[in-house]
Parts: sequence; structure tokens; C-alpha cells
Amino acid sequence: MPLTLTGRLICTDRAQLDILRTHLPEHIRLTHLEPGCEHFEVTQSSDPLVWELHERFASRADFEAHQARTKASHWGQVSTGIARDYQITESA
Repeated sequence: MPLTLTGRLICTDRAQLDILRTHLPEHIRLTHLEPGCEHFEVTQSSDPLVWELHERFASRADFEAHQARTKASHWGQVSTGIARDYQITESA
């Protein structure tokens, strides 16, 4: 079943925003190369400290592999302080 994640990355200050701007492009590039990644987009909202997430993976297994890679990546390490607020849905 396809899995969709929608939500936000929420920075609390300029330092977190700098981390996001510096390291997010490589995270996006690597995610696009992952098996099962059907859509992965992160865009800045009207609030400069909030970024919108839109992700779709072919299956829960593909999403879980993405989560494991993310957690072990440089992006995962440097962005741990940035709040995440998201919802996950699976569809048939």
C-alpha cells in the first residue's frame, strides 16, 4: 500500500534555519534516489521558519527504509533539534 506523509519542519531560530538550508538539499537528493520514493518535496511556507513536507512512498517498507537511512545520515544527525509535525496515511 502506498504511504503518504504530510507535515512540517519547524525551526525555532536562525541557527536551525541555517542547518536546514545547508543540509536539506543533499537529503532531498538522496531521498529521490531511494527505491520506492514516488514523491518527496520540502518547501518553505509563508513563515520563514516553517517548511512543508510532502512525501509518498510505494510501501510502508520503503518508507521505513527511508526513515532508517535518514536517521543514520548526516542530515539526521544535524537536524535532530528541528521539530517535526506530520501525519502518515496509507491507502489501498
